[in-house]
Amino acid sequence: MKASVGERGQITIPKAIRDRLGLAAGVVLDVREEHGVIVAEKVSPEDPIAKVRGCLKLGKSTDEVLTDLRGEA
Repeated sequence: MKASVGERGQITIPKAIRDRLGLAAGVVLDVREEHGVIVAEKVSPEDPIAKVRGCLKLGKSTDEVLTDLRGEA
């Protein structure tokens, strides 16, 4: 499939590719050049670390957990 660059530097990604990759309006792409090739990659809408932060509930403070792990000083 081919796409041309418009006057304002924009290209249209062919519909078949958009559908196959799940690209819809508002999806953010990271666009970069690698060895003379344009690479576009979907940006994760949520930080994967932030997604799991705070999910482990031990019922203890951080100091108590560290004391349990390290033993008494």
